[in-house]
Amino acid sequence: MNEGGVILYPTDTIWGIGCDATNEEAVRRVYEIKQRSDSKAMLVLVDSAVKVDFYVQDVPEVAWDLIEVADKPLTIIYSGARNLAPNLLAEDGSVGIRVTNEEFSKRLCQQFRKAIVSTSANISGQPSPANFSEITEELKSLVDYVVGYRQDEIGHPKPSSILKLDKGGVIKIIRE
Repeated sequence: MNEGGVILYPTDTIWGIGCDATNEEAVRRVYEIKQRSDSKAMLVLVDSAVKVDFYVQDVPEVAWDLIEVADKPLTIIYSGARNLAPNLLAEDGSVGIRVTNEEFSKRLCQQFRKAIVSTSANISGQPSPANFSEITEELKSLVDYVVGYRQDEIGHPKPSSILKLDKGGVIKIIRE
């Protein structure tokens, strides 16, 4: 990922396609792999709430409480994203960030020391794979590296809840 590579990896929800969230070329490659328009923003994972401050200009106070009390994966969409690849952001300059607590993705974020793109491991418009065995061979062949961890799990993890926070702290539920 330090050199712009794209990976296939397990997250705190479903398997994801990931790359350096600060590398515009790597982000472009993820859009190409997914055959998805870059007008559809992708979310990023970080390993601690402290990192949110680095990627968001003005974090509403309520965000810290939401992150602390979340009992399942929670993606929060923040206005005023910064320090990320411009093609990763929504048209309004917002970005979805999830603080991961899952062992592998948390360590990956810690060791990489930057936000990591996390988007479902599927071609846009196709169903999101519930586990590694449902990821197409085509998609596996398009990434630079496939993580060998948790490939045998057969559970059906759920996607994260998604909330949008505006600068005034107003919360909009996008997905429960």
